[in-house]
Formats: sequence, C-alpha cells, structure tokens
Amino acid sequence: MICENLGINADGVLTFAGRNTVELAKKYGTPLYLMDEERIRSNCRVYVDAMKKYMGKNAQPLFASKAASFKAVYKIAMEEGMGVDVVSCGELYTAKNAGFPMENVYFHGNNKTDFDIEYAMDCGLGYFVADSMEELNAINSVADKKGICQKVLLRITPGIDPHTYDAVATGKVDSKFGFAIETGAAENIVKYALEKKSIKLCGFHCHVGSQVFDSDVFFKSSAIMLDFVADMKSKFDYETEILNLGGGYGVRYVESDPEIDIEANIAQVANAIKTKCGDLGIDVPSIRMEPGRSIVADAGLTLYTAGSVKIIPEYKNYVSIDGGMTDNPRFALYGSAYTVVAANKMNEECDFTCSVVGRCCECGDIIQEDVKLPSSVQRGDVIAVMTTGAYNYSMASNYNRLPRPPIVMLTRSGEYTAVKRESLDDIIKNDL
Repeated sequence: MICENLGINADGVLTFAGRNTVELAKKYGTPLYLMDEERIRSNCRVYVDAMKKYMGKNAQPLFASKAASFKAVYKIAMEEGMGVDVVSCGELYTAKNAGFPMENVYFHGNNKTDFDIEYAMDCGLGYFVADSMEELNAINSVADKKGICQKVLLRITPGIDPHTYDAVATGKVDSKFGFAIETGAAENIVKYALEKKSIKLCGFHCHVGSQVFDSDVFFKSSAIMLDFVADMKSKFDYETEILNLGGGYGVRYVESDPEIDIEANIAQVANAIKTKCGDLGIDVPSIRMEPGRSIVADAGLTLYTAGSVKIIPEYKNYVSIDGGMTDNPRFALYGSAYTVVAANKMNEECDFTCSVVGRCCECGDIIQEDVKLPSSVQRGDVIAVMTTGAYNYSMASNYNRLPRPPIVMLTRSGEYTAVKRESLDDIIKNDL
C-alpha cells in the first residue's frame, strides 16, 4: 500500500484509517471524500517538530490552504501549531470563521483586489505576501487610511526550475509571480517598500514548485535567497526577519513514487541555511515553509460507485463512476497519476485493464488510464481513488450541475461530517 493508513481486512475489503470503506460508502453514499484526521495531525507534527528542532523555535510551517480549505482543517492546523497561507478572501473568511488566529495568516496572490486588501486588514491579517508595485501601493494606501502599519513579505523569484510539472513550477524568471532577482526588479522593490511609511517589510518569500521529493531545490533556492538577504543588508542596512521558502515535499500517489523522510530533509535544509548564513556573516532569519499537499493528500481517499462497464474488444475498456472531473479535475488538468482499486474486491486478481472515467459530458472526464481492476468489476462495485486529500475538494466544481460530495472526517473514536453533501437545492440557491 502507498500509505500506512490503508489496509485490507479479512473480507478482502479496503480499509482506510482502520475503517471499512464499503460500509462507509453504504452509510454516506458516493461520491464520498474521506479524510483521516489523525493522519493530518501527524503530518502537521512532522513539520512543526522538525522545523523547531532544526531551524529554531521561531521557525514555523504554514499550511498552504489552497490544497484543502474547509473549517475543520483550519481548526486542526491551529491546534497543531501551524500558521496558514491563503490566496483569496474566501479562504481567509473560512479560516476566520474556524477561529484561526489572523496574526498567523499570510495572504498570497498575484492580483489582490482593493476589496481583498481592505477586507484582510479589517480581519487583522498578519502578513501580505506582495507580488507587485501596484499591490504595495494599494496596501500602503489602505493601511495609511486605517492608521496602521501593515506587515509585508515580498515575493521574490530566484530563477530556479524545480523539474516538476510546468503548471506548478513558479520560481522561474518567466512567471506571473513575484520580483526576479536576475533582472534587478527584486532589489528595486525592496528599496521602494522600505520607503513606504505604512508598510513594515518583514522579509522575503519564494516558491519554486510543489511535489518535490528531495531537498536539492531547497538548497539552491535558500542559497540564492540568502545571497539576496546579505546583499539587501549591505545596500540598505536592512535586516531580514523572515525568509519563507515556500512549498513542502511531495507525496506518493502511486507505488513508483519515492518515499521521503521529511524530518531528515528538513534537517539537511536547516544545516545548509546555517552554513550559508555563517559564510555570509548574517543572522539566520526566521524560516517558513508552506506544506499543503504533504499535509492532507495521503489523509484523503475518495469512494465512488461503478456504473457501466464498457468493453470494446481488442481496443479498450471503460469503467464509469458516479463522480469524475467535477470532484477530481487533476487528471484532466495535469495528467496526474493516482492509485485506483475496487474496494470491495481487494483479494481478487487485477487482470482487467481499463480507463476509469467520470459521468460528465466530456471525453476528457477521466480519473485514470490503464487501471488494473478485477475482471469481475461490475455496476455497484465500490471504486476507491487514493491520496485525494489535496486539490480535489478545493478544486471541485458544479460542472454539469453536479452537487459536490461531502467530506467525512475519520477519527480514532468515530467520524463526523466536516462538509455536508450538496443538494439539488444548493445548486440553484443563487439563481434568481
């Protein structure tokens, strides 16, 4: 199994967080998002404990809440000592209503509107991660009117290709995000920000991609960023308080993905940062990282019910499910790999190769190609897709006017509904 919270019971049924998935499918219906609360907490603790152990007591991981934004996950992150980053007022509103402390929230995004900026300040936002001169001007103007000095980080692009999917590689010079060191834009914006009376420049942020399986990209990006920190100290006598290195580590979607020791990797990054700071003669900044996927992905599992099984002799086979790209668009967007199984037939030989496809009126509505299922697969079987805790619910839509599935959180003592299933009435509630 790709994660230790998965198993097979004596009846040949897939278990998740120790629970019978077929029974859960019967109880709550499908499609159904399941989340393992203890796994989320464990993943949080790995980052919190390792960063404080190796990077100092002021280091803090921030949950990248675009991976999974709903009230229960913010409550868990808060209880486990995480900060969070948000990329919209919707995520900020959700975090606020979950009781998350606003001073530990960082607001990202390359085009924050005037409404976004004012609303965030009214909420008591901790930090903006500024992405343009226009945004800095807007933050300074609104803060000035409110009589406050707003904390800001500047998003810097170090010019590194992390060798991941182009769609999630955001650290290169040619990017809609941030200020490039190479072009001189980063230095210019530091000087500009330091001149603004209603802005407190607290440091720098960079992000060079996600689904990273080793620390090489963090070694390179931290070295470039620390060189920049030292340069800004030399030129402007500016002491950097916070250095945010961005995204966390990758997760296993399929057996061929490597396992990763996150604590060991954080220890290596911490050592590289301390060594570099010593060489440069600068203090070690307070380090931030922004794990999202590696906090919630393997804490999630989605259950479906099989519908039609279509066999095209000597060509291709299809197994259709009662969900699809509306609740998991990642294959349609990125060609993302997933492990897919027949949850009620785990002990049967998987000798039937098929495409698992959704119910949307789109040829591209595919969950996964070349899936091995038992040849007995039929209508009514429970199909499980693993490692769906990240970028599934958060990217879900009502395309074809399909209601979104619920999220049921599994705990050691039972379960609770974290997000209820949408109804048909929910689909039309904003129609006039």
